[in-house]
Amino acid sequence: MRNINYFCNVKRLRNIITTTAVCLIALICSEIQAANSATPGNAERDSIKISLLTCSPGTEVYSLYGHTSIRLTDYGRGVDVAVNYGMFSFGKPFFVLRFIFGITDYEMGIIPFEYFCREYESEGRSIYQQELNLTADEKLAIRDALAVNYMPQNRVYRYNYFYDNCTTRARDILINNIKGKTEVADAKEEYPSFRELTYMFNKDYPWARFGNDILLGVKSDKKTDLKEHQFLPSLLQEDFSNTIIKNADGTERPLVLSEGYVIKEGPKAIGKGFPLRPSSCAWLIFAVTVAVSLLEARKGYRLWPFDTFMMIFYGCMGVIVFMMFFSQHPTTSTNLQVLLFNPLPLFFAYRTAKRAMAGRPDPFWKYAIIFTALFFIGGFFQDYAEGTYVLALSLLVRSAWNIFRQHKLISTKG
Repeated sequence: MRNINYFCNVKRLRNIITTTAVCLIALICSEIQAANSATPGNAERDSIKISLLTCSPGTEVYSLYGHTSIRLTDYGRGVDVAVNYGMFSFGKPFFVLRFIFGITDYEMGIIPFEYFCREYESEGRSIYQQELNLTADEKLAIRDALAVNYMPQNRVYRYNYFYDNCTTRARDILINNIKGKTEVADAKEEYPSFRELTYMFNKDYPWARFGNDILLGVKSDKKTDLKEHQFLPSLLQEDFSNTIIKNADGTERPLVLSEGYVIKEGPKAIGKGFPLRPSSCAWLIFAVTVAVSLLEARKGYRLWPFDTFMMIFYGCMGVIVFMMFFSQHPTTSTNLQVLLFNPLPLFFAYRTAKRAMAGRPDPFWKYAIIFTALFFIGGFFQDYAEGTYVLALSLLVRSAWNIFRQHKLISTKG
């Protein structure tokens, strides 16, 4: 009887322990499930890595300044992609005109990181990776922000090559989702101008530089600040390496956890451009202008077709410069090169040629001298494109000779 009671008590105790254990396990599981439904688990947080990718310059005009992307690696979901804010298509109607007028739309794109690397490796361009030293919450915030950006209604944006491009977009979405305050060590109060910064990359492409300088105005020559000069990928990369994050609790951490090349730069297929520099072409025009003027002086010829050609040339250049006054790019709205290159000669060319054929004077050349003199004065306030001073000198020589000849003609008739 005693043994039976003993075994009954043991069985009862075992049931109590089992029931209690089941209840505790159920309670723990419910707590874990509730926590998971509220915030992502630690495993998910720790599986994410965010990196800034800086690609070296290419040989095409649109790639001379490099490129920036974001690498998002989510091991938990098997994701490893490059997030790119520089997608565009030359096939869209009037792409060049839209780009000049500042109404070009760029698009955010996401491609597998492996394919991204293959593309740049095939072009001989390097990819430099900076893994960011972010908290788990910051990584999740960036991942979610990128997902929101990639929604069809958000992925297209109005591109601006200085203020809103693939580099500034990547920088902003990263910095804006960091909880601490970011500071660049040894930051300067001012940096080189937009024009000077582009010179760092287009020095070996004189005609690309000439095109930029013809379109850019006075505002591109003002000094930039810290944020403005980061429109170039390599400069943002350099600043990220020197950036610290000041946390709310007073502690500090470097923005970059580790960095290095994913792909090193290889051989590039550089095509041969026009053999002469803009300045060389300008000096040739000047030489022809002087030769034509001397020929007229010695032989008494009236080579009015040359003057007509010059007026059409300067007028067509002026159409391009004048159009930039209506561009949405803020650095092109005030361009003093319009004093030399403007559409007015196109309106006077026929009348001037007709009067030259009839041996009659024309006031256009007086106006040309005035505007050319103002152009030289404007050089104190704006950096002009290579060779434009020589072109201005050519117009000045031709204008002065025509005025002199007109006065001589008038005095002879008198």
